[in-house]
Amino acid sequence: MHVSIFSRFRKHKLHYALVIPGMLYFLVFHYGPMYGVIIAFKQVAPFDGLHGMLTADWVGLKHFRNFIHSYYFWDIMGNTLAISFYRIVFGFPAPIILALLLNEVRHTIFKRVVQTISYLPHFLSMVIVAGLMTALLSVDDGFVKGLLLRLGVEPIPFLTDQAYFRSVLVVSGIWKEVGWSTIIYLAAIASVDQQLYEAAKVDGAGRFRQIWHITLPGISHIAVILLILSIGHIMDAGFEQIFLLYSPPVYGVADILDTYVYRKGLVEVNYSFAAAVGLFKSVIAFILVIGANYIAKKLGQEGIW
Repeated sequence: MHVSIFSRFRKHKLHYALVIPGMLYFLVFHYGPMYGVIIAFKQVAPFDGLHGMLTADWVGLKHFRNFIHSYYFWDIMGNTLAISFYRIVFGFPAPIILALLLNEVRHTIFKRVVQTISYLPHFLSMVIVAGLMTALLSVDDGFVKGLLLRLGVEPIPFLTDQAYFRSVLVVSGIWKEVGWSTIIYLAAIASVDQQLYEAAKVDGAGRFRQIWHITLPGISHIAVILLILSIGHIMDAGFEQIFLLYSPPVYGVADILDTYVYRKGLVEVNYSFAAAVGLFKSVIAFILVIGANYIAKKLGQEGIW
């Protein structure tokens, strides 16, 4: 058995060498810091260091109970779930629709130009995106304000009005990521057997019926996997984007778990409580992924595992 493993290692040593950097990354930055989870069950004082963390008093589930019974719990959970729900409902189908539209384009140059323009925002930092949104939507000197004034319409405070702020988050998020996700679906569409389309044409099926009965079922396995992964990020809701754009007037609809953890952990220096909230979020996300994968398997899809 040992000889067999050693022989396989020698035979595929270059492949293993390629895997090593990725394994080291996850070991150092993902698995290594997991020992810090214990501070969620302890009362750790700021600047205690590793020794203080290990010797601090155990408090069990105290921080979890305090969070669940806190005044902000339901508001924070509601905002987190609502924003993530809007992102999935409006953001998840967007790249599929764009991929289907681009797949129907026969002009190669135009298709490549649209693809390039659509996925370039993915490479922009969220700081730049937030700056663009501020420059466009600011009620002081934003571009949209000037446009509305020229049309005789009263300027709309998109970034400071609770009625519009979530829409700004969702739309700007879709604009940033739709092109990148479209690449995945275009690759999946390219793998669909072309003979199926030929047979459909012979049977008299038009383009819409071909999309509905061939293209969509052909990429459904990819869509399900990406949907499961999206469900796993429901508890995230986009901290960086919200942190860069929100302000006190919209805290009521924009304060999410991650911004709450930021305030408790870094601003108020309550590391143990912040760690407990973060662990709570991770456990819920794990349960959601397991549940989504189970449902996908029950519906006949492949799932993640």
